[in-house]
Amino acid sequence: MTGSSNDHNIAGLKQKKVFKIIVLGDSGVGKTCLTYRFCEGQFLDKSEATIGVDFRERTVRICNEDIKLQLWDTAGQERFRKSMVQHYYRNVHAVVIVYDVTKPETFHSIASWMQEVESHGLTGAPRVLVGNKCDCGTPESRLATTYAQRLADKHGMPLFETSALLDSECDNVESIFMTLAHKLYSKQPLRVVRVEGEPGYGVVTLPRQRKPPVHTGTDNCLCS
Repeated sequence: MTGSSNDHNIAGLKQKKVFKIIVLGDSGVGKTCLTYRFCEGQFLDKSEATIGVDFRERTVRICNEDIKLQLWDTAGQERFRKSMVQHYYRNVHAVVIVYDVTKPETFHSIASWMQEVESHGLTGAPRVLVGNKCDCGTPESRLATTYAQRLADKHGMPLFETSALLDSECDNVESIFMTLAHKLYSKQPLRVVRVEGEPGYGVVTLPRQRKPPVHTGTDNCLCS
């Protein structure tokens, strides 16, 4: 279906803006658990290493409009990613970069993830930095927030520290993706709109609207 600038005014068509958000980070930082918590509202008890791409989606409501968030989570291991990288980065609207607060090496990898993002032309895409697994280890063993905040400020990213495991952190996980959803919704007319009941996607111009859109811990780590 080929859309026009007036398609969103046609009575009887149920449309949704669709945002593609990719979740990056080293293997084992909890990317899959974060997306599962956001989309399913609970912790993924038996998480296995992602091979290829893990895809989830959730519809949220912003300014009385239904918005579909598509979350793409790829394997952190390079050998599983090489053949899928180009497809993974196609038509991306926003990026979430995740590290494990108990594993400094995953934080140091952020620079290479940022380079990969920029090499695929996503310099202007909204990005969020997430320190996951705040339920693990002790406060002394976790990466200091000040280091992460410094890096986030350098790249103009919001920083969230959270846990996909703890129910008490559920609102914080929600904030990660809703922050991006609000930012994208207010920033630009998206190219991709789904018209339910019609095959494929149409290209339309959507009106701009603005609407602007929180740590606890235990010593036992159950997430992966």
